Amino acid sequence: MLEDLREQASSSFDEEAPPPPPPPPARFLGMTPFQSCVVALLLLFITCLLSASCLLVTGRVVPPFF
Repeated sequence: MLEDLREQASSSFDEEAPPPPPPPPARFLGMTPFQSCVVALLLLFITCLLSASCLLVTGRVVPPFF
């Protein structure tokens, strides 16, 4: 008798609980993964361009055609 009560209690509890909502997609600053990849590549390009121009201006690197 006690086991029947346990089964009824557990089955009624499982049936009444709604399924949990799906988790929202992970986003960084509201961007999709493709957009954040493009932003990362642009930042890499800008960093390389600025560092190369800084090396040229300070004279640490001299291109062979100068």
